[in-house]
Amino acid sequence: MTDITRTIPDRLRSPMEARLKSWESLLPLVAVAIFIASSFASPYFLNAWNLSDATFNFTEKAMIAFAMALLIIAGEIDLSVAAIIALASTAMGAAVQLGAGTTTLVLIGLATGLACGAFNAVLVTVMGLPSIVVTIGTMSLFRGISYIILGDQVCKGYPSDFAFFGQGYVFWVISFELVLFATMWVIYGVLLHKTNFGRAVYAIGNNPTAALFSGIRVARMKFILFLLTGLMAGVAAICLTSRLGSTRPSVAVGWELEVVTMVVLGGVNILGGSGSIPGVVIAAFVMGLVTFGLGLLNVPGIVMSIVIGALLIGVIALPRLWSLWRH
Repeated sequence: MTDITRTIPDRLRSPMEARLKSWESLLPLVAVAIFIASSFASPYFLNAWNLSDATFNFTEKAMIAFAMALLIIAGEIDLSVAAIIALASTAMGAAVQLGAGTTTLVLIGLATGLACGAFNAVLVTVMGLPSIVVTIGTMSLFRGISYIILGDQVCKGYPSDFAFFGQGYVFWVISFELVLFATMWVIYGVLLHKTNFGRAVYAIGNNPTAALFSGIRVARMKFILFLLTGLMAGVAAICLTSRLGSTRPSVAVGWELEVVTMVVLGGVNILGGSGSIPGVVIAAFVMGLVTFGLGLLNVPGIVMSIVIGALLIGVIALPRLWSLWRH
């Protein structure tokens, strides 16, 4: 009699077993390993103020990554987020030259982000154009407008209280940006994992046709997701402009790659349908630790770009390599 070994399908495994084998369970170990390695590599790494400064390496990008995660889970993508930051910062820079106060500047930054997100949404959801093509186009469009307005000039002279958004501290080494990041973590975590809206996002990413026939307004949902992504880019623009204390059209160059890397590294399927906010949070800390550790070692920026690119390729390729190895 032949002994037949039966394998248990992944969908029938216990939740605990599936969780232990998930990418999100591996990421904290990666973060701990990077933290330990960085602490040995540089004597300045474990300084409390240095660690606080390290959070600036990821908080602004991570806030965009939360909205981007929902958008990618729904099967779309926005590669114009860095250019939206540049345009929103330019709009604030132009306003401050006219004497605008802090409240007005914040509203202009948020409104510019929303307007850019709405423009992308109309092209994708109303006109039916592919989001990757649309946002590559608007990436050049938005940043091009910034260069037309400012050229090579730098806008300064922001109000003193505007600096709080990017430089202020709420308590000891806890910056305002870190508090804002944690707040967005909770909001987007609840939105994706605890509401009907989040369940609809997963449904759209897995099968938009089935989601449509089940009563989900797919186009409207995607429109909202593009608006959220634009809005978070506007929030990031406010924080970044406040932190730098100036505006120039070249700000945030390459951030779209880092945001997408953060999302994919956090376990979000680049093809849509799966992913989680906690995974994105852990990935944000991992990338922040990597870039801060390399910075303390005086590693050139181009090398950091190579590391980020390698992370993106590796995370996308690993599941495929794992699948081939298992079979």
